[in-house]
Amino acid sequence: MVVCILSTNYFSIFVSLKLFFMENSLAIANYFIKKSLDEGKDLTPMKLLKLVYIAHGWYLGLNGSPLLDEGVEAWRYGPVVPSVYREFKKYGNNQITQLGYIFTDQMQIVTPMADEDKRRFLDKVWDVYKNYSGLQLSTLTHKTGTPWDIVWNKENGKNIQGAIIRNNLIESHYKSKKTTAIA
Repeated sequence: MVVCILSTNYFSIFVSLKLFFMENSLAIANYFIKKSLDEGKDLTPMKLLKLVYIAHGWYLGLNGSPLLDEGVEAWRYGPVVPSVYREFKKYGNNQITQLGYIFTDQMQIVTPMADEDKRRFLDKVWDVYKNYSGLQLSTLTHKTGTPWDIVWNKENGKNIQGAIIRNNLIESHYKSKKTTAIA
């Protein structure tokens, strides 16, 4: 990790450049949407939410750093990336048919990231999970001992609106899956 130190007379500010390597959550979502449209694969909001979460988990587990620029929350029906949920909830249980966007001074489509390594990584996630339904992916993320289960059930997240699933829990879970997959 690279750290910049900005000094003034009274204090120093430490800024981790790792922050700059995280991706906008909607850019990750749009990458999967583009893949689904290109390949003609179904992609509902539930499946998209789970794919974005799973990609974030595997990225943490393999690289030790977050993929997403926002936290994942424990909601009743599983792990949720709030900006992705808000953007695509209008589709309900239907196929997502267009990329998401954010508003600035004007409507702007969030474009996929430029980092080739992350695109290759997301391609691998897509190839492994693209044939799962949203319900099947949801079942994977709800198993006993998953980060969602720990926060929702063991840490009483069900009684806290927007309970954060900590990155260290997600990282640990996916590191253990990596070890199991290799063994």
